[in-house]
Amino acid sequence: MFSLGYLLQQTMNGVVLGCIYALLALGMTVVYGILRLINFAHGALITLGAFFTYFILVRLGIPLVATIFLVLGFGGLMGLVLDIVAYRKLRGGPEVALLITSLGFYTFIENFMKMVVSPQPYAFKAPSYLTTIFRTSFLTFRTIDLFIIGASIAIMWCFHLFIKKTKMGIAMRAIAENLEVASIMGIEINRVISVAFVLGSALAAFTGFMWGAKYGQISYDMGFLTGVKAFVAVVVGGVGSVPGAMVGGVILGLAEILSTAFLPTYFSEYRDGIVFAILILVLLVRPSGIMGVKEEVRV
Repeated sequence: MFSLGYLLQQTMNGVVLGCIYALLALGMTVVYGILRLINFAHGALITLGAFFTYFILVRLGIPLVATIFLVLGFGGLMGLVLDIVAYRKLRGGPEVALLITSLGFYTFIENFMKMVVSPQPYAFKAPSYLTTIFRTSFLTFRTIDLFIIGASIAIMWCFHLFIKKTKMGIAMRAIAENLEVASIMGIEINRVISVAFVLGSALAAFTGFMWGAKYGQISYDMGFLTGVKAFVAVVVGGVGSVPGAMVGGVILGLAEILSTAFLPTYFSEYRDGIVFAILILVLLVRPSGIMGVKEEVRV
């Protein structure tokens, strides 16, 4: 018999997982809105961010605040390199070329990480202040859970303001609307796209840190399926919508956790299938996504 406490506990677990998906979806929706690129390499940045955090936070013991800034900077730098090396020369060509290139770079990074860190998963033993347990009448949670929820909400809000209020954000929206017109108006296309990659990649690396601290394990191949689910969250929430990324991510997180918690045990191995079933349902009922628009994609 399931109790109210059990329901609340599983709901919180789903929200925490959903916030991780939401941050990944946010980074992906910016790049997709501008280039119409399903950036598979985004998943590799999760892996890189997770292992970078492991070595500086867990192994070297660098303070948390410094670690966060270093991880964000590392992710942003990797995104800039990825844009310059992999995508810049392909702009203006077939979109499928960008797609195949992103998949190729993901495969390269994954295999590179496999050689460097070994195929075996790493135990990510986060500092004790991130794993402190709190208990109430209905809920048990850790510091990292509160951190993930709080950081996700804060980042979403700041990003929303950035897109709506700053010149760079407005330039991103203009390019998403019509790249050729934006170029004629004097917008530096390469610079704006690079900023989009830097921001999205920084969020991906930061998400790798949160994943390791939350679930206590990281591996060389952790990024692919997580990245695919993040793109599913983009589509479910509405491509180009910052609030939609949050909504889509939380919906997927809740669906995964609650289906595992309340459906018969043998359904737990199909939790990923449930995520994609939600995608199909949303596309059938509302192809533009829950908070998307029917016009051209905007960021």
